[in-house]
Amino acid sequence: MHIVMLLYPGLTQLDLTGPYEVFSRIPDTKISLAWKTAEPVADGGGLAILPTVTLDHCAPADILFVPGGPGQLTIMEDEAVLGFLRRQAERARYVTSVCTGSLILGAAGLLTGHRATCHWLSLDQLAAFGAEPVAERVVIDGNRITGAGVTSGIDFALTLVAELHGERMARMIQLSMEYDPAPPFDGGSPKSETPEIVAALRSRSEAFQAERLAAAKRIGAIVRAD
Repeated sequence: MHIVMLLYPGLTQLDLTGPYEVFSRIPDTKISLAWKTAEPVADGGGLAILPTVTLDHCAPADILFVPGGPGQLTIMEDEAVLGFLRRQAERARYVTSVCTGSLILGAAGLLTGHRATCHWLSLDQLAAFGAEPVAERVVIDGNRITGAGVTSGIDFALTLVAELHGERMARMIQLSMEYDPAPPFDGGSPKSETPEIVAALRSRSEAFQAERLAAAKRIGAIVRAD
């Protein structure tokens, strides 16, 4: 099985590396980290990740995966990347994402008419691309599987493993990673966090979310017209 994971500048590394850790434990699986060049790609925090293949030389994917991150804003208008995703999606068994990676899939026209999820701050923006936003941690709609924000990437990947190889393998991988979350605080979701902290985070990200929403509406209009 060949899993193609898109790299791009400004991604959120945990969107990528959480699922990567799960995928790397699936037997007989090849993982390709694909970008335009073979040069290191810096995530939003400056961590450098090395691509293993360029977009032009990437073999067809069985699983196509797109992470999110602040760099998503630029990628939504990068026709070279969007064209790559469209071509890969034609033959992929599953087309997937975590966090705002679903907005990139939307910009490529790959979520039109599908139920999908995203980071809660950007969830409503999926509607601009003709997708149905769903406030769930992992959403499966046909061969589209999307995960919510950042840490949901591990849940997403384990869900995908269960779809591919059954619950037993997924549970074994979960155990091998000792994935037994016990967060120090009863938060991490707008449903469980205090209204004050939710409002504070919304305020802190307001300017960037406005920019992201404007881009989603502009690009989404083009996608829906096509």
